[in-house]
Amino acid sequence: MYKLLATATAAAFIGAAMIVPPAAAQKGEPSKPKTNKCEKGKKCLREDLSDQEIFYSGYWLARTGQYADALEMLNKAAVKDERVLTYIGFATRKLGDQTSAMGFYERALAMNPNYTVARAYMGEAFITRGETAKARDQLVEIAKRCGTGCAEYSELATELAKVGG
Repeated sequence: MYKLLATATAAAFIGAAMIVPPAAAQKGEPSKPKTNKCEKGKKCLREDLSDQEIFYSGYWLARTGQYADALEMLNKAAVKDERVLTYIGFATRKLGDQTSAMGFYERALAMNPNYTVARAYMGEAFITRGETAKARDQLVEIAKRCGTGCAEYSELATELAKVGG
């Protein structure tokens, strides 16, 4: 029984590792959201989610391009910590509202100036707005907090390189 469980766990881990992008895996992505079966063969999210589970669900909705659904989920959180605010900003930015997104990133960084995920996404927003100098400032701040080898630094540096910044 133990061997069967260990084999199934290893297979699940390997399968999950294959679908997680390497840079995202370095950021320590949260686990997939918990679901219940709702209709024949379809899944839906549980209604009794904790703020942590709400974040995980909203995170995955945002990372899979379901930005409006991500906003709906993330706004359900009773406590909007820097992670929730950052992903509200991310989904808002992806829906085209750069100005509002910046406000969410600023609120996240006011709570935790060391939250480099918010700094990287803010840098991407600056790039979208043509403000590469401000994006470079965020890159410098990220380097101070986690070095040049962390995923947030690499991702923002890559985006800056694409625009010659």
